[in-house]
Amino acid sequence: MKRTLALLALGLASATTARAVDPPVADVRPEILRGVAYEQRLNQQLPLDTVFRDEDGREVRLGQFFGSKPVILTLVYYECPMLCTVVLNGLVQSMELMPFDVGKQFDVVTISFNPHDTPTLATAKKKKYVDHYKRPGAAAGWHFLTGDEASIRQVTEAVGFRYAYDPEQKQYAHAAGIVVLTPEGRISRYFYGVEFPPRDLRLGLVEASEHKIGSPVDVLLLYCYHYDPKTGKYGAVVFNIMRLGGAVTVLLLAAFIIVSRLREHRAKARRSMSSPPAGVSPPHGVAQR
Repeated sequence: MKRTLALLALGLASATTARAVDPPVADVRPEILRGVAYEQRLNQQLPLDTVFRDEDGREVRLGQFFGSKPVILTLVYYECPMLCTVVLNGLVQSMELMPFDVGKQFDVVTISFNPHDTPTLATAKKKKYVDHYKRPGAAAGWHFLTGDEASIRQVTEAVGFRYAYDPEQKQYAHAAGIVVLTPEGRISRYFYGVEFPPRDLRLGLVEASEHKIGSPVDVLLLYCYHYDPKTGKYGAVVFNIMRLGGAVTVLLLAAFIIVSRLREHRAKARRSMSSPPAGVSPPHGVAQR
């Protein structure tokens, strides 16, 4: 039986201008991932005239979901085997910890970038996440859309979301993140990865509601890609990531041990300084504790 497994591949790139003295770094990512990115296009206007279909199959324009509140945009595809679900789960967990409510202080628009996804799939996704979120008004404020290739491309290009399709695996290679937009549909801030700190997300929504545009942030990309069922192996880039993760774990453990030992030695030194040496009486007139 054909097995596929979504993998998380890390790519770190600074959002600041690269230094001229830095040597070029070889791109060790699998070929399909080399065109995958989530570029920051702050203050870019979304194409609000773009036509999609909502969960009920009705034709809608993207601009219908903008105007009065900031909007969180998520780009996923509804049959993604792993990463898209993790992104949506992370968003829900963050929203559950915020005092703001979907449909009141902000809205969420989730768009599938797979042109073959249907309103039926969108309906199932919406029910799952609205039921999980459980707050009143969420159904009216969280929209799950599908569209054709042309409409999808207009939005993904506007927000800098570049992805690739692997026809052999029948999966998309893509990066993870969400975008916060102002009420008029301008890009205010990016959040990368699958976990979104509630405090930061709330601040991002407040700033977007005030029509403010945030600053570029460091990019830590998670890529969704497949396990190769033919070779039974991961690519070299994944091995490097696994080695890096192991090395970081070892370093953190070593740092913990060193800090604990230092604290122990300091505590012993303080105790020895506060107590007289064995066989030595305390100065006259000083009561021994």
